[in-house]
Amino acid sequence: MEKPRLLDQIRDEMNIRKYSKNTIDPYIYWIRTYILFHNKQHPATLGADHVRDFLNYIVKDRRLSASSQNQALNALVFLYKHILKIDLGPINETFRARRTKRIPDVLTRDEVRTILNLMDGVPKLVTCLLYGSGLRLMDGVNLRIKDLDFDKKEIIIHCGKGNKDRRSMIPEALIPLLKSHLQKVKETHKNDLHDGFGEAPLPDALSKKYPNAAKDWPWQWVFPATTRYLDPFDNCWKRHHIHKTCIQKAVRHAARRSRVPKKIGCHTFRHSFATHLLEEGYDIRTVQELLGHKDVKTTMIYTHVLNKGGLGVKSPLDGHPIPTNLHK
Repeated sequence: MEKPRLLDQIRDEMNIRKYSKNTIDPYIYWIRTYILFHNKQHPATLGADHVRDFLNYIVKDRRLSASSQNQALNALVFLYKHILKIDLGPINETFRARRTKRIPDVLTRDEVRTILNLMDGVPKLVTCLLYGSGLRLMDGVNLRIKDLDFDKKEIIIHCGKGNKDRRSMIPEALIPLLKSHLQKVKETHKNDLHDGFGEAPLPDALSKKYPNAAKDWPWQWVFPATTRYLDPFDNCWKRHHIHKTCIQKAVRHAARRSRVPKKIGCHTFRHSFATHLLEEGYDIRTVQELLGHKDVKTTMIYTHVLNKGGLGVKSPLDGHPIPTNLHK
């Protein structure tokens, strides 16, 4: 039997380890770029010095960010450690870039309302969940019908970042809108079943364990795509969830129209969710659990908004008359 190509080996190993597609694709990109940088030499013939040269190229010639540098390093460490079984020594610590700690952009409640009012349809509903439930974008588009519990007003987020499950709330204001939306989704699903389709892709090997589950209502997407696709693994026509770029484009368009002078993306609504909860006096551990942060230190970054300018310290100049002859 012919041995799989190196990049195929890497992809298979990462799939076995349950890495997400958002991790696998960048790792493959960086490893391929590393090989091309060294004139297509096999990585097994290269070592720590070659990795160092490549990382220097990323920083000095391509002038990429610290996060990109670390991502490239992580990809190469994975390659040598898990695929090639070669010890690169302490390179993981030596060449890890220190990321700049930045305070996230946070919207005020009025700014959130302004942007949401400029959106409509499914993108608006998804964005409302990002803000109202503190979801990441992929948490939102990956929701299935069974993940929503309207009686408990609860969302179950399965296999979020770090492959972790967690719970969050369903905003009461969204419940009627979600139920109305799901009626339309159910109608689409019924039409798909009538036409001989109606399958949603299932995680892992559930399709083998439960052959009929792919057509069952609980496993359908909350936000399905408008078209079907041909699954190359089993040659069946299925309906996937809406693509994340549909939401990203809608948010960018609304943000431009709103003229809010901030850098605004889908994740900004999650930042705003956390900050507004802390402003309302909710315990930081509760916010940490809702966000799914492993370490409370990650959640602590949102406490910056609670410090009202100058770290909450009142200037000694305040409360005193300001001289009027400043221009003399």
